[in-house]
Amino acid sequence: MSDGISFLLILLCILLSMYFSATETAFNSLSRIRMKNRADEGNKRAVLALDLLEHYDKLLSTILIGNNIVNIACTALATLLCVRLIGDEDLGATAATVIVTVVLLVFGEIAPKSIAKENPERVAMLSAPLLRCFLVVLTPLNWVMGLWQRLLTNIFKSSGDAGITEQELLTIVDEAEQGGGIDADESELIRSAIEFNELEVRDIYTPKIDIAAIPADISKEETAQIFSETGYSRLPVYEESIDNIVGILYHKDFYNTAFRSKTGISEIIKPVLFVPKSKKISDLRKELQEQQLHIAVVMDEFGCTVGIVTLEDILEELVGEIWDEHDEIVREILKLEDGSYLVSGKANIEKVFEELEIDPEFEAMTVSGWVMEILEKIPSEGDCFDSQGLHVTVSKMYGKRIEQVEIVRLPEQEPEDAKNS
Repeated sequence: MSDGISFLLILLCILLSMYFSATETAFNSLSRIRMKNRADEGNKRAVLALDLLEHYDKLLSTILIGNNIVNIACTALATLLCVRLIGDEDLGATAATVIVTVVLLVFGEIAPKSIAKENPERVAMLSAPLLRCFLVVLTPLNWVMGLWQRLLTNIFKSSGDAGITEQELLTIVDEAEQGGGIDADESELIRSAIEFNELEVRDIYTPKIDIAAIPADISKEETAQIFSETGYSRLPVYEESIDNIVGILYHKDFYNTAFRSKTGISEIIKPVLFVPKSKKISDLRKELQEQQLHIAVVMDEFGCTVGIVTLEDILEELVGEIWDEHDEIVREILKLEDGSYLVSGKANIEKVFEELEIDPEFEAMTVSGWVMEILEKIPSEGDCFDSQGLHVTVSKMYGKRIEQVEIVRLPEQEPEDAKNS
């Protein structure tokens, strides 16, 4: 074999090594979603790449076998060429080893893998037709490697769950946001959707003290006044006490049917759905939609009313606060210019701590409950405490109810060692 042919064969082996290295990285890094989108648009190479991915074990075996064959061939040919050119077997073999190692490392590994990492879908589609040919040519070796793989699989069986966990999905969302693939609003919406199924009614219901409800024997004039003052389109109706809610009165039904007629309120109220605090809001949403209802009454284990939850409350967990023209816009968490926070006592304590970027342990559901849990009493205006690196002051009370607290971050304490040094 002439030196020229040997050199050309060595160059071919280096090119094939580059091809196999780039292909391996591309198929390991590509986005199946992007590839499926291109396949749906009619890209035949994308369809072929997805088909190869469906047999990933055989694909990987082909790439590794091919890469090893061309690397070994390259080394052997380079050794023969160097020995002929130098005339000394030991020196020629040493020179060939050094040269081939450097060339394959730089041009056969690092460079192609870096390129494929930046453009995995494009590289995978470009390499797919030739790779399918190698799959056919190397079928016998793939069959042998398949037997060996099945043996290893039986010996080292994995007991772990191969599915993607919720936490892993949230990590993917974080990475997509940091990488600029999605913006902050899209990230928040996806996070809300992922966490939606974990939420229970207890996490979002409006407590009994905040319910605007009417007795069944109320006059129509008083009912009209309550509708006007609250701006609500629906009011729970109870008999004797709010623990015995018998139905829901709709604003439209009241004015269209009962207000200027002899029809009684009890004749037009809609049925009410009763749910426990532990019910998943995803299940409640389906139930409300199926029954064409907008409000559910939340009950405790003793059959007493603890609050209500609306379809709007559920949707707000997905898309954020929904304000209409009758709502008084209230910011539950307001950051002031000096860095302190004014927080409503009704605010969800978990959301407050997320805003403050701290992760404490607590049992309460609201800021009010957390404050009482710390103080171990019904507080008065001006009561304060330090906890979780925060200075918390009760700034507004309404009777025995905490309306607002002020939260200030405490300055970080220097370690004792730093002070003594």
